[in-house]
Amino acid sequence: MRSKHILYSIAVWLVLLVMPLHFQAQTSGNKRTDDFAVKGFHIDLRIQVMTPQALKDFATELSGFGINTLVMEWEGTYPFKNHATISNKYSYTREEIKDFVAHCDSLGIQVVPLQQSLGHVEYILRNPRYSILKEDRKDISQLCPMQVEANIELFSDLLADLSETHNSDYIHLGGDETYLLGHCSLCKKKVEEEGKSKLFVDHMKMVAEAVIALGKKPIIWADIILKYPEAAAELPEETIFIDWNYGWKTNHFGDVAGLQELGFTFWGSPAIRSHPDNWYGTGWMTHFKNQRDFIPYAREANYKGLFMTSWSTSGVYGFTWDVGYDVMDMVQMRNTYPMAGFRILIASYAHALKTDEPLDIEAFVRDYGKKRFGLNRADSQKLWDFFSANPEPITNGKASKSGSIEEVKERYGKIREAISSVTPSKNIREFGHFKLMADLRMHYLDFKNIEARYNSKGFSVADTPELLKALDQVLKDAKDLDKRFIDLNKGFLYDAELQEQNALRVEPVKGLYDRLAKLK
Repeated sequence: MRSKHILYSIAVWLVLLVMPLHFQAQTSGNKRTDDFAVKGFHIDLRIQVMTPQALKDFATELSGFGINTLVMEWEGTYPFKNHATISNKYSYTREEIKDFVAHCDSLGIQVVPLQQSLGHVEYILRNPRYSILKEDRKDISQLCPMQVEANIELFSDLLADLSETHNSDYIHLGGDETYLLGHCSLCKKKVEEEGKSKLFVDHMKMVAEAVIALGKKPIIWADIILKYPEAAAELPEETIFIDWNYGWKTNHFGDVAGLQELGFTFWGSPAIRSHPDNWYGTGWMTHFKNQRDFIPYAREANYKGLFMTSWSTSGVYGFTWDVGYDVMDMVQMRNTYPMAGFRILIASYAHALKTDEPLDIEAFVRDYGKKRFGLNRADSQKLWDFFSANPEPITNGKASKSGSIEEVKERYGKIREAISSVTPSKNIREFGHFKLMADLRMHYLDFKNIEARYNSKGFSVADTPELLKALDQVLKDAKDLDKRFIDLNKGFLYDAELQEQNALRVEPVKGLYDRLAKLK
């Protein structure tokens, strides 16, 4: 009897021991314990350069969201010692770089530098010092991978410099959107003999080995190797590929599983700002759905890391040329609203990383509105309507899917009026970005409507006074928008940048005004 009593007591003890674990499993909902090892965020400094303090503040906030890795696309803001020609007027000092990395270290965030090494190198090739590397005289987006000795000399130096100021385990080598592969005579010959994959791989292998020699692992965007995978096995096994997907079907660029079978590690990358976002429209639902769909897929596909990209620009430049295609000036073709207004998408990303279930977009937005801004149910609906509105750009005088500009204005005007009427009880500055975005979109639609009338077959000189009067109002509105834009983004971007962004945004309005004024 005594032995039975002892066994019974042990059984009861085991039940009591297991019950808390069972209860925890039942009450933890959809929280995860096996999250991605790398939970990252990408900061694009190609055109919108955050101040040193803004960078540190942003890193602190990201740390609170559980982010442990930052990929920094420094581009011309990095202060290279032996290649100062590359650095632009907003470049940081080496002390500022080191201070930022040290701050991130204190937060448990490793800072990974991104050094483009084949495509997207306009900021390097615009300078005569590097003109020998151009794949094409006029399209200077890409260097020639057949200039092997010059490439080795340049990138060995750049990568060693970055390694001095960054203590991360990785260096990102870019390698995306290399559309000029096989363009020049030397590259064309190699492609004819060995294929585009070999041309791409030989160059990326060279820079990847330079990274490995520094004791780090190379990271490469996956789009080109997925399109041309034939020579992929020749890349170092340490290479990590990033499958970037901004709302497309899975395996958009090619067969990921095929490269995984070769032993390569994959990370995934959605976006909170990307084409065709601009100042006047953000595809909020595209980005929310991207998180909802891609993050669960990345788990299923056994991706080892995930990081969110946030692009300030399209990556396409306009140039002012001198004789011989010497670059006199280089301007971004499209800018997006500064990242200061996108906290909700960062918060939803952090939420999606911590849960098994796909992101419930509407529930998240309404909950964010309630907790972050203190909104009631009616105002949360207005916030939801703002995010779910179609931000379609106007092309050739019309919205291809939404009807005439007047119809678009009428529909969006109601959304703008509704969001403008909301008075949040907290985080008022953050909500102010949404109100400004709505007003910027209406400003854009007003101008596009005038521009469409000017370009219509029915336009005559007699219409000039009416159109000039309408443009006067648009320019008047622009002054108020410019002031609000500066107030909301001051300290996040440099003051001179804010002035430049405002000037660039109103440039087409002033251009049309000048053309019409001569007709008076």
